[in-house]
Amino acid sequence: MRANFPLIWTLGLFFVSSLALARQSDNANSGSWSGVIINSTCSPDEAFAEAAKCTEKGVPGAKLSLYDDTTRQIFILDPQDQAVGHLGDSVTVSGTIEGNTLHVASFKMLTGIGLAVGRKAPPLTARDQFGHEQSLDTLKGANGTVLLFFRSADW
Repeated sequence: MRANFPLIWTLGLFFVSSLALARQSDNANSGSWSGVIINSTCSPDEAFAEAAKCTEKGVPGAKLSLYDDTTRQIFILDPQDQAVGHLGDSVTVSGTIEGNTLHVASFKMLTGIGLAVGRKAPPLTARDQFGHEQSLDTLKGANGTVLLFFRSADW
């Protein structure tokens, strides 16, 4: 019995490690993704360019998908029912990813991005193109300040 103790210990450790890796894998594939609802006939480049074909209704064989413009990935939504009627809308979808399919646990419309018109921006600092730290105070002009942020650029 004593001779088998190391073998049993090793097998038990292997089993526990396998369970931990499986749980990590499940957690790595679950989360929330924000993007735009498009049809699956659209490529990531077309979705990035906001091509009209990406939000065409009634395309034969097309499935409703989430285009995540942060990663430029397209995920087919399963089930489809919560996304019906939302082509072109910005949403946040929570669930799990398996391959290129996003299994939907919850679906939420994004109602507004950014500040409302006329609302004062919170304090912020960022480095400019020369590496100098700038703030709203250092950028403020006589007639106010306009900040423009690009979500991405290919240049």
